[in-house]
Amino acid sequence: MTPAEPTARNAGATAPPPGCPAHRADGDADTAVPLSGPRFQTEPARLYREMRRDHGSVAPVTLEGGIPAWLVLGYRELHQVTGDPVLFSRDSDLWNQWNSVPEDWPLARLVGRRQPSILYTTGERHRERATMVSDALEAVDPFMLRHFAEQLADELIDGFCAEGATDLISRYAMPFPVRVLARIYGFPDDQGPGLAAAATDLARGGERVEAAQRYLFEATASLLAGKKAGAGPSDVASRLLRNTAGFTEEDVLHDLMALALAGHTLTADWIGNSLRLMLTDERFATTLSGGRHSVAEAMNEVLWEDTPVQNVAGRWATRDTSLGDRHIKAGDMLLLGIAAANNDPQVRTHGSALTGGNNAYFSFGHGEYRCPFPAQEIAEVIARTAIEVLLDRLPDLDLAVPAEALTRRPSPWARGLTTLPVSFTPAPTVRPGDGR
Repeated sequence: MTPAEPTARNAGATAPPPGCPAHRADGDADTAVPLSGPRFQTEPARLYREMRRDHGSVAPVTLEGGIPAWLVLGYRELHQVTGDPVLFSRDSDLWNQWNSVPEDWPLARLVGRRQPSILYTTGERHRERATMVSDALEAVDPFMLRHFAEQLADELIDGFCAEGATDLISRYAMPFPVRVLARIYGFPDDQGPGLAAAATDLARGGERVEAAQRYLFEATASLLAGKKAGAGPSDVASRLLRNTAGFTEEDVLHDLMALALAGHTLTADWIGNSLRLMLTDERFATTLSGGRHSVAEAMNEVLWEDTPVQNVAGRWATRDTSLGDRHIKAGDMLLLGIAAANNDPQVRTHGSALTGGNNAYFSFGHGEYRCPFPAQEIAEVIARTAIEVLLDRLPDLDLAVPAEALTRRPSPWARGLTTLPVSFTPAPTVRPGDGR
């Protein structure tokens, strides 16, 4: 490291507000690391290594506006936090910093105070709600799911296969998951493109987010109203309405929106990150065209090394406690460092090796708030189908820019490509009924 190179300790650090966990009278004088800046986009793995070196397995950080929190970097420590909902609660009302948070704080929705969806319910009601959602998703027919995903993949590829070049993020990975999810949730097929546009706007952020949220809310409310008015097919929305487990229709609406948004954005980034790996890593070059095993390996490795979920807010300590040699005060916020924990050198002693079938990563969470197993299976079918059909249709797919020119969305929370330009030999379209 050169003297001019920023370290995790001093890169952009600012004086934290009173009460910052990193500056209490317990003898700890560490400088908190701002959870922002270009390094989360350009070199997060190196940044997490520096934070672990400088601060240990639990690092003091500051959120936008200088709001303090702890980032859990260690695999064992993250396992402890996510596995103990009594000590580390999902109830953000416990946060001891609410008096320091401005009314228009941009991360308020991410923290989830008084948000009505399943993501923020606690205790027995959360367990009941999670069971309701899992039951509705588990009834999805995997063969029907795969069939529709293949149809949609062909439809999207037909839109650019004759051109010889395209951007796989904007024209394939980003519009794909939400349109598959829309079908199994019960939305009309003609609403798919509009839902895809809104979901893309939400993933990109910016001035179009509010309009996109409003569109998704209104579309989901209209869907549920239609399902309630008449007996519909056995889709996810209909199953949720038939088995509300005592929750209101408004609760069901917010749960369906949460499922759609989380399922779409993370699966789209899983597709994009996996394709990037297969197009840039020589280990996959020899099996890129038609190598089914290599697709599964790439997808698994991405969940370890380049997970779409980087950091998650959060958990709140219900009492004073210790974690990773840190003194955690009641009400402190703990952020889940998914990417950092996945690459903890204490459990990943051979980080460069293929991860094979090892699925002990945190990319789908852990404990009570883990992504429901049926949702994980649905995401895997969608992502794998998207990649396999693309490679079947365009077997000589090649990256059209140097690998180092690829950029990520600027976010410490999610990790996805802004673009993935590729070239290929122009190919014919697939007419309905032709098959591949």
